[in-house]
Amino acid sequence: MAEITASSMGALDVPALVSQLMAVERRPIDQLDAKIASYETKISSYGTISGLVSSFQAAASTLAASFQKIAATPSDASVLAATAGSTAVPGTYSVSVSKLAQSQNLVAAGQTSSTAAIGDGTATTVTFDFGTISGGTLTDGVYSGAAFTSNGSGSASIVIDGTNNTLEGIRDAINAADLGVTATIVNDGSGTPYRLALSSSSSGASNSLKITTSGGDGSIDSLLGYDPAGTQNLTQTLAAQNAQLTVNGIAITSATNTISEAIQGVSLTLKNTTSSPSSLTVENDTASIKTAMTDFIDAYNALASQIKSRSAFGTNTKESGSLAGDGTLRLMQDQLRGIFMTPASGGTLTSLAQVGVSTQKDGTLKLDSSKFDSAMAADFGDVTNLFSSATGFATRLEDWGQSTLAVGGLIETRTKSLNQHVKNYNDEIDRLENRMSALQKKLTAEYTNLNLLLNNMNSTSAYLSQQLASSNK
Repeated sequence: MAEITASSMGALDVPALVSQLMAVERRPIDQLDAKIASYETKISSYGTISGLVSSFQAAASTLAASFQKIAATPSDASVLAATAGSTAVPGTYSVSVSKLAQSQNLVAAGQTSSTAAIGDGTATTVTFDFGTISGGTLTDGVYSGAAFTSNGSGSASIVIDGTNNTLEGIRDAINAADLGVTATIVNDGSGTPYRLALSSSSSGASNSLKITTSGGDGSIDSLLGYDPAGTQNLTQTLAAQNAQLTVNGIAITSATNTISEAIQGVSLTLKNTTSSPSSLTVENDTASIKTAMTDFIDAYNALASQIKSRSAFGTNTKESGSLAGDGTLRLMQDQLRGIFMTPASGGTLTSLAQVGVSTQKDGTLKLDSSKFDSAMAADFGDVTNLFSSATGFATRLEDWGQSTLAVGGLIETRTKSLNQHVKNYNDEIDRLENRMSALQKKLTAEYTNLNLLLNNMNSTSAYLSQQLASSNK
């Protein structure tokens, strides 16, 4: 209680007195502040728990999906690379590559300058067509007696005129038009070193080039005209060809070096030809499964440890976890326990312990890698069922994570409730603060008036004392 003092009816220390009285009056607000701090700690704890549930859900999802992964491993990575999808059939395949797919490359006659004008600048239309060259003979990059058959994909044209009739201008016009042809300029170091080089953007025998011109003074045609069945003003430096390979003795031809239908569910990328067959092993991706399993256990242990520490009761409030006694957290624990205790169905394996996943005294999980490997080797299908079937542990735990984190789920509902408590307490504090402000003004006024009264009484007392002293003389 505030202590009122006035020495010999002296002046009161009004600010100090009011401060003491207000400290007593503010105790309900201090209690509300403490409650708000407690609820905000709970909200923060649920934020941490939410992040860990999200990580655990993602790990469970990855684990369930990992059982569908197939690995395709070539015996010689310099020959080919391979990826396998879920429809791939485990097995070993013999692959021989005799040819790689490639694009046709052409090179024009050399020029003394890459920036000098070619011709008089009269507009010339240059048309590119794509197709197959057949028959005849090829000598030093020039065909004799060959035929050209368009592949039917359509031709494309550019116009060369006085604005772009240089090697650099032609190069840039071809590349800007996105015709399916790439143009570059090479310097061969000769007296006429600048040569325009053209390459079909697509590989395969059916993507060879035929280039025709119309209009102009003939200079552009002399540079670019190219008909494999007729006049060839460019020289072929690389012929278009298909990839040729065999898979288990079956001959396969492809316009590209990426082949997706030769082996069911497997995509091959050819890198080199072979002198002897190379093998490709397609099998369940147990390495990815082991990694996913380790991540799953780590994610669960992180979540379980936080739930345990935040729900723990201590000998006093300070030692207890921030969510000790919280019903929602207790329900989450019960739900997790229920999932782990409910066996999977549909296979001979029904519990995690059967594949080397055991529960420790502190509630965390531990993986016996050898036992897990043995289980997968013995019956991969049963292990898959144990984790990724409708009743599998990974499937059910992923579903639990989704429902727990969902709008209207346990965490959101509890967090909303805690936030509402904080709001209600803050509203109550606002009301009390208004009351405190009014009370402080009232007390300050009352004790200021009392101070004035005491000062007046002191003045009167001094006057009377003087009068009495004078009358006694």
